Amino acid sequence: MGRMLSRVALRGSLSQVRHLSPVRPRAARGLVADVYAQAERDFGMLAPPVILHSPAPEVLAACWTLLRESLLADGAVPRAVKEAVATEVSAGNACPYCVDVHRETLRGLAGEGRGALRSGPVGDGRAGARSGPAAGGPDAAWPGLARAAAWARAAGTRDTAVRPPLHDGHVRELTAVAVTFHYLNRMVNVFLGDSPLPPHVPPGARGPAMRLLGLLMRPAARRPVVPGQSRTLLPVASLPADLAWARGTPYLEGAFARAAAAIEEGGRRSAPGPVRELLAATLEDWDGRPAGLGRGWAAEAASALPPAQRPAGRLALLTALASYQVDEEVVGEFLRAQARERVFRTGPGERAPRAESGERALVELTAWASLAAARRAGAWLPSAPQDREPAPSVPR
Repeated sequence: MGRMLSRVALRGSLSQVRHLSPVRPRAARGLVADVYAQAERDFGMLAPPVILHSPAPEVLAACWTLLRESLLADGAVPRAVKEAVATEVSAGNACPYCVDVHRETLRGLAGEGRGALRSGPVGDGRAGARSGPAAGGPDAAWPGLARAAAWARAAGTRDTAVRPPLHDGHVRELTAVAVTFHYLNRMVNVFLGDSPLPPHVPPGARGPAMRLLGLLMRPAARRPVVPGQSRTLLPVASLPADLAWARGTPYLEGAFARAAAAIEEGGRRSAPGPVRELLAATLEDWDGRPAGLGRGWAAEAASALPPAQRPAGRLALLTALASYQVDEEVVGEFLRAQARERVFRTGPGERAPRAESGERALVELTAWASLAAARRAGAWLPSAPQDREPAPSVPR
């Protein structure tokens, strides 16, 4: 029953993906089909935040690799604690879609007979909303949940980031979740709406519908997920220096190395060199705070680029630093510039470029910008825990 409802929900949610035409499950082939099979097995459904990457198969595999190995794979940290971190990072990034999904997953886990999470305020991820204790507060069944949630709230800016509050063995897992959601939140803000529910759901029914979503997610959240099984999707790669925090946990080290290499390659294809240099320089000075009101700051920064590259520069800057401000106008300018560039490169007698290549470039550029910001946020997180207490015994 749960799988059937998930598929019904998927059909509706695919129509909510903006700017793109995701590969539908029945049309999936090759790498896309491999990722879809793993996602259905380990996540219980083809989640729109994953499937929206499908116009760029290698980036799709990278996204799934990050999500699977950081959030889903069985490690030292309980899934509920990871969900709390995902919720808080999403609230800090003004991503209400991800807040809804992961808050309700956490509440669904709380209904397993381990005790109920207390109700209370929580940031909804909308711009300007304040974050509160994840899902309303800690549950005694999960030691460390409240401390992990507080750490995630503080980790969004360089000046407030603190050393993780847990044992060494947990630090890499929590950092992996935080970096993954700094990435995913940006992609979701660009390509999805404010809620995983269809727009036609009446306001009075949205609360019960979200609780049903949490219950639907619970069986998959309880399912064992063996670490490292995404390694067959992408080739082996070296771990970049700014992801060195992953060293010491082989499945995380491999996952972040492979995913970073795939997304970086996509960025080299779809983001011109001057655009990559502009974003790198901007992120060097970024401290996690909002870049500015409106989008004028992005247009001003991109004005230093050659005219043909300004749409890509503007989209990259907004995706990295204010993803909730990306709209049809920003995306449309990029796609039109891409189309002009492809026509310019098309020689006599060659076939006209297809629209799919523009969608692939759109996914590759936004993924590259999103991960660049996520890597920057991960790099300012102190990697040593606040104390050296023995690892607590936590119930699974």
